[in-house]
Amino acid sequence: MAGAAVVASPLNTFSATNSEIIGEVEEGILDVTKNIKTKGYAATDESGELSPWEFERRPVGDDDILIDINFASICHSDIHQEKGHWGEQEYPQVPGHEIVGVVAAVGKNVTKFKVGDRVGVGCMVDSCMECSTCKAGEEQFCERGQTKFTYGAPSKAEPTGITQGGYSDKLVVRDHFAVHIPDNISFEEAAPLLCAGITTYSPLMRAQFKVGDKVGVAGIGGLGHLAVRIAVSKGAKVYAFTTSEDKVEDIKSWGVEEVIVVDDEFKNMQAYNKTLDYMISTIPYQFNVAAYVMCLKPGGTFTFVGMPEKSEITLNNLMLAFACVNFNSSLIGGIPETQEVVNYCADNGIKPSIEIINAEEINEAWDKVVNKKARYRYVIDAATF
Repeated sequence: MAGAAVVASPLNTFSATNSEIIGEVEEGILDVTKNIKTKGYAATDESGELSPWEFERRPVGDDDILIDINFASICHSDIHQEKGHWGEQEYPQVPGHEIVGVVAAVGKNVTKFKVGDRVGVGCMVDSCMECSTCKAGEEQFCERGQTKFTYGAPSKAEPTGITQGGYSDKLVVRDHFAVHIPDNISFEEAAPLLCAGITTYSPLMRAQFKVGDKVGVAGIGGLGHLAVRIAVSKGAKVYAFTTSEDKVEDIKSWGVEEVIVVDDEFKNMQAYNKTLDYMISTIPYQFNVAAYVMCLKPGGTFTFVGMPEKSEITLNNLMLAFACVNFNSSLIGGIPETQEVVNYCADNGIKPSIEIINAEEINEAWDKVVNKKARYRYVIDAATF
């Protein structure tokens, strides 16, 4: 599978053919032409309880890079998927699609990266690369249906039969689906940008709001806190909607216009009826959509990026008709735009609020995410796998 490869070593960096690597592996140098032994944390059933798991990744192919992972952050999507909220899963399965690390080896066709480069991988690891959508840099919408997501996707190339994610110490990925991590942002702060960053940045940019426009952000968690910071940096007057009163002072410090603590009856939202130009919802569970949509001006736009359990929402069509609001949803972003958001955040000092944890703390962190206790993104130190 692999052609010539460049491999990182504590001793040296060298280029070799398949036979040379296989026949003359130096002590301390990984043989990238064979399956790559990997350590990680995996779910084994729908309980969502993760435990240590040793497995193998595919060899480094001609168009692949091998990444020594430094950090991987926790997304609510990891929890939904591993608990089977979005459909039946194949186990064991390693979650994680906010991944940063260093290139340890490259295939012979790779020109985008070299050994030692700082890189990140988000929600995708492959696609057909040939259809018009893929060529346009929207690989998540591959017209042939060949978008391969970072974990849980069927993959004949992988020894486990499915893609395995970033809660692990190594990753083999097609070079196109990795992005450069600039030197002016730390690894741990860059990790959440690979999903939370692009998932909010992409629809915010498509909204094309003007400086001074009123932008609502519903749900101030891992995604929402980045949506607030990005929208503020673009000149919007941001209205943050949260059910967590203890987050108010944090949110105010990010430069918002107002923080609205949503009550159980949604009564305090009525004061914002027909106020906003745009709203993005990052709420990852079922909620009263109507109460939020009514905050938009007629002709305004509501974008859903939070994915609730079973990915279903209930809408009152009569309400939508009276509101006269454009309603849509958004799915991450393509690789070029992912590089764009990483660069933008690094250059403009937009950094997520993070808490670094060890691998043995993952299950506890998942519970805190579900119970809205995260502040605001847990980042796993891959050295602890």
